[in-house]
Amino acid sequence: MTQGSESVRFDKRTTDTVLHRFEQWARDTPEARALIAGPDSLTYGELDARAERLAHRLLDSGLPLGALVAVGTARQAHLVVAVLAVLKAGGSYTVVDVASPRSGRRQLAAAEPLLLLTDAAQQAALDDGGGPRVIRLDAETPTIGRPRTEQPADQPGNRSTDPLPGAAAVPPRRTAAVLFTGAAEPRAVPVGHGLLLAAHDAWAEVARPTPRDRHLFTLGTDVTAFAAGWTRALCSGGALVLAPRSAWKPQEVRAAVETERVTVLHTDPAGATRLLIQDAESGTLAPVAHRPADPACRSLRLLAVTGDRLYLDEQATLQARLHPGARVLNVYGSAECAGIGTWFELPQLPHPLDDLEEISLLGTAFPGFRIETRGREIFLVTPDGGDAIPTGDVGLLRDDGLLEYGGRIRDRIALPGGRWVDPYPVESAIRRHEGIGAVIVKGVDGPRGPRRLVAYVAPPPGGPTWPAGAFLPDIEELRDHLAGKVLREEAPRTVIRLRTLPRTAAGREDRDALPLPIMPAAAKAAGSKSGKSGAAAGTSEASAGCAAGCGGVGLGFVAMILTNFLWPGSTDLTGVPQPWAFLFFVLYLFECVAFGVGAVFLIGGRARMLRQRRSPSLTVAAHLAVSYLLLSWWPQDNLYRLAAKQDWPRQAALVYAFNIPLMIAGVLVAAYVVSKPADPFDFHDPLDDHPDR
Repeated sequence: MTQGSESVRFDKRTTDTVLHRFEQWARDTPEARALIAGPDSLTYGELDARAERLAHRLLDSGLPLGALVAVGTARQAHLVVAVLAVLKAGGSYTVVDVASPRSGRRQLAAAEPLLLLTDAAQQAALDDGGGPRVIRLDAETPTIGRPRTEQPADQPGNRSTDPLPGAAAVPPRRTAAVLFTGAAEPRAVPVGHGLLLAAHDAWAEVARPTPRDRHLFTLGTDVTAFAAGWTRALCSGGALVLAPRSAWKPQEVRAAVETERVTVLHTDPAGATRLLIQDAESGTLAPVAHRPADPACRSLRLLAVTGDRLYLDEQATLQARLHPGARVLNVYGSAECAGIGTWFELPQLPHPLDDLEEISLLGTAFPGFRIETRGREIFLVTPDGGDAIPTGDVGLLRDDGLLEYGGRIRDRIALPGGRWVDPYPVESAIRRHEGIGAVIVKGVDGPRGPRRLVAYVAPPPGGPTWPAGAFLPDIEELRDHLAGKVLREEAPRTVIRLRTLPRTAAGREDRDALPLPIMPAAAKAAGSKSGKSGAAAGTSEASAGCAAGCGGVGLGFVAMILTNFLWPGSTDLTGVPQPWAFLFFVLYLFECVAFGVGAVFLIGGRARMLRQRRSPSLTVAAHLAVSYLLLSWWPQDNLYRLAAKQDWPRQAALVYAFNIPLMIAGVLVAAYVVSKPADPFDFHDPLDDHPDR
C-alpha cells in the first residue's frame, strides 16, 4: 500500500539550495537575530560574514570542490558558522559527536572526511593522528601540515573578493551533508542539496515557520534532527537558540524555553516528558492529564517530537500541558530522508479512539514524500523519486488513511523451538496496566532455560517512584492482566522495575543498555563447565573462608589480651575450683573468638548475604543483627561480671543496652531466614540508592 503527496516537487534542474535561502535572509534582514547563544549570539549579517571568512580560509587551505569536511566543536554557535562556511566553500559537511569522543572517532571513521574543523579542547580527543587533516577554529595557525599564518576563523582579515563556490548553481544530487544513523555502529548517509532543501520545504508546509520563531533542539548536534534540522530556522528567517558552550543539559532546557521565549521545540519523547511533566508543578496532586497548561512554556506554539515511538495517550498528555492553539507533532523519519518522512497530530484523527495506551500513529507523509508498506515493513520514498528506503520498522496503513507504528523488525525475539515473538504488541498491552508508563520486553538467557521473556517496566511521568514500587504489578498480576490479550507463551515470566528506561543519544529506547538480571546459578554453571574454572572457584571460596577464620581467631586473641586492660578482674578465676575454672575459661575464650568472628563478618559478610537475593534493606538489617549477636558477648559478659547483683541501675542499663538489642537482632535474623529470595532474574535498580539522580 502507498500513501503520499505531491505538494513539494523535486526539480532535477533547480539550482536553489538551503545556503541560498539563508543568504537571502542575510541580505534582507541582516540585523535580525540568527543565533541566540549567550556571548556567541549573532545576527544574520554577522553569521553570514563569519561563515564567509571561514569559507575563504578553507579554500586557501586547498579544499577541493565537493570535499567532505567534519565539524566537531562544543561551541554550538561556532558549529553553525562552520557548517555554513563549508557549504559556501562548495564542500559538504558532517557533524561529529564531541560529547562522546569514542562515538566521534567512530563517526569520523565511517564518514572519512578530508578535513576536520575543531577546537583545541576537542582535537586531542578526536584526532588520533591517522584521521583527516585538522584545521583549528580557535587558532591562528591551522595544523594541516604546512607552515602558514592565517587569521582566526572568527576574526576579519585579508580575504579574496572572488565569489565563493557555494554561490554558484549546484546540482541537486551533489552531496550537501553526511548524516549518521542512530545505530550503535554509525553508518554514514549522504544527503544531496536537493533532498536537504525538499525536506525543509516539506517541513515548512506542515509547520508553517515564521521569522518570529525561535527554535531549540534538545538532541545532540550530531543527531540528524539537528544536523539537518538547522535549516528549519535559518532558511525561514527564524533564530536558533543554542547552548553557549556545550550540549543542552536536561535541567537547562526549561529555563532556556522560558527565558528566550522559544516558540518551536524539537525534542525526543523523554525530553518532552521531562520539560512538560516531570519538571513542571511537581507538587500538584492532580492527574497528569488534567493538569493546567504549563506557564513556563507559554511561548511554545509547536512541539516536534521525534526519535522514538510516541503513544497517543502520551501525545494527548503533552498537548494538554501546552496552551490552547499550540501543536504537538509526532515526526517520524530517517537519516536517508534528512530526518523527516511522516507526521501526525491529534486533529488528524477522524473520530475518537479507544485504547490510546496501545496505539502510536505516524500519520501521513510529509508533502513530496511517500510511504509504502511491503510485507508490513515501512518504506519511505523521497521527492527525488529514488528507490524506496527500508526503515526496518513495521507499520499498518489503516482504513482512515493513517500509518500506525508496529515495532522494529530487529527487536523480534527468538525463542526455543524456532518461535519468534514480536515484543511491540506485548509491550503495548502491558502499557494498559494502571501505573505502568513505559515498558520493554526483551529475551534474556538464563539458567531456567535457553531464553525467557523479561518485562522492564517504568512508572508514568509524575507517577509514584521507588523504592516502594507498590504501584507496579508483580509477575502474577501482570500475567492476569495479559490473559486473553496475548498468547500465553508470549507473556513475560519476570518483571524488572526501573525508574526510567535507558535511551540513546538520539532519544531512542536503548534495549542494549538494559541491566542484565543477576543469576548466581548461571555463574556457578559457567564455572563448572571447565574443571579448571571450577577448581579455581572452589580454591577462591576456600581461600576466602580460611582467611575469614584466621582473621576471626586473630582478633579473638587480641580481644583476650585487651580484656584485663578494659575490665580488670572480670576474668579472675582465683578461688574457683576445678573443673569449673576450666569451663569458665573456655567460655571466656569462646566469647573472644565470637567477637573476632563478628568483626570479620561485619566487614565482609554483607557481600555474601546479598547473593541470597533477598530484600536489600532486610539484608542490611540482618547483616548488622548477626554482627551484633557475635560482637556483643565479649563486652556484655565482662560488664555483667563486674556489676553487683543488687546494683539495680547498672543491671537495668545492661539489660536495655544488650539484652533487648539481642532480642531485636534475633527477630531480624528470623525475618531474614523466612523471607522469600528474589527471583534470580529480578533486578534491584541502582537508582534506588541514589534518589537525587
